[in-house]
Amino acid sequence: MSRMLVDKEAIRALADILTDTGLTEIEVSEGDSRLRVARNVTVQAAAPAAAAAPAPAAASAAPASGDAAAPADPSSHPGAVPSPMVGVAYLTPDPSSPPFVQEGTQVSAGQTIMLIEAMKTFNQIKAPRAGKLVRYCVASGEPVEFGATLAIIE
Repeated sequence: MSRMLVDKEAIRALADILTDTGLTEIEVSEGDSRLRVARNVTVQAAAPAAAAAPAPAAASAAPASGDAAAPADPSSHPGAVPSPMVGVAYLTPDPSSPPFVQEGTQVSAGQTIMLIEAMKTFNQIKAPRAGKLVRYCVASGEPVEFGATLAIIE
């Protein structure tokens, strides 16, 4: 019977990242080794409060845009840009700079539209196609999960 070695410091470091960022899980792999740390979060109490706060904004934005379906599920939009990783999104290169791209601006394929910080490394998120960046779906400093919609490019 072989005994698996567990790096308790790595587990603690990943757990600290989960706590600091508000994420629910994180996974790291190196060679044949994989380490995944996840935590259960009860969102039943937080969900009504979170749903109540954006509802007035969504309701007021729907008549102005004329497209009530867009705010409901941006991931189903054909121009959705999904997050390639778990981390914290940043729309600017640093806090005192303007965003990489303003909403409503044309972008070219491969142009940096934001950063995602993961494990203290800033990863450039590039536009997968040319088009108009219609909307950011995340705020700067907001934690994002893998596959979450970051922006819409039409």
